[in-house]
Amino acid sequence: MSIVLVGGHDRMHDVYKNVCGRLGHRVKIFTQMPAKFDKMIGNPDTILLFTSTVSHKMVGVAVKEAKRKNIPLLRCHNSSAASLEDVIKNIAPNNTAC
Repeated sequence: MSIVLVGGHDRMHDVYKNVCGRLGHRVKIFTQMPAKFDKMIGNPDTILLFTSTVSHKMVGVAVKEAKRKNIPLLRCHNSSAASLEDVIKNIAPNNTAC
């Protein structure tokens, strides 16, 4: 499954990537808003927002793209590796990678 992760801490980029990889998912991580962010989202299976560490503008763009492309949107207040792992396991309960 492909995931777009919006928000989080810059220093946790590699940790987020490792958690998703270990669970068998591809991930694009955006901790800062790049130019043409709406074009960079692509067509993932889901978009995950870390709401405590993301700008309002990034949330607006992500929500707009999710609605436009009919992509499931999940929100998580905490941006820790454990929270990411819990959310991913709830998305795919049949995951046997762990």
